[in-house]
Amino acid sequence: VVTEADKKATAYHESGHAILSKLCEQNDNVQEVSIIPRGMAAGYTLTRPETDDNSYTVKKLNDFICMALGGRVAEEIVIQDVSAGASNDIQKASSIARAMVTKYGMSEKLGLVTFSSEHDEVFLGRSMAQAKPYSEETAALIDSEVKHLLDQAYEACQAILKRDSDKLELVARYLLAFETMDADTFQMVYDDPQALAQQIPTEEVENNG
Repeated sequence: VVTEADKKATAYHESGHAILSKLCEQNDNVQEVSIIPRGMAAGYTLTRPETDDNSYTVKKLNDFICMALGGRVAEEIVIQDVSAGASNDIQKASSIARAMVTKYGMSEKLGLVTFSSEHDEVFLGRSMAQAKPYSEETAALIDSEVKHLLDQAYEACQAILKRDSDKLELVARYLLAFETMDADTFQMVYDDPQALAQQIPTEEVENNG
């Protein structure tokens, strides 16, 4: 049984993802947002690209990280607490940031060097960590650059969600009332928020206001 507190946290979490997907211009369009549990996830935000363009620029990858962190930041801002539900999002954001630094040559400090390979082999019982083909100083710089990318995205998330807190609130309240929001309804958050607010039952607004 999902408690009201968990449901509320999930609503703001998914609202955060959706708002960041909308406002970070390189992200895909929001198709559906839901707080109905799906597998191990308490809710989900589905996006769909408009084109088949598979190229990943620095800007696009930074926007991916920003969207991934949106749920965690929304919880911090509204609930003023965080849940373990964001662990997969943090893992995803960290993986993207680390790939930018170690695979794609997108770090100014480290330059055009690849520090990892999908074909690295573990041999003689040694772990990957023990068999790193670079120094501890370089490893520390890699970690520092990854953290820098994540910190930048986190600050961007905070600025966007605080600026658009009314949109964050509207999406969350709609989800608490109806559990699922489709693409057209989500677009109303920006095109006609007053009309969308009127669709939410008064008791739902009072209970979660």
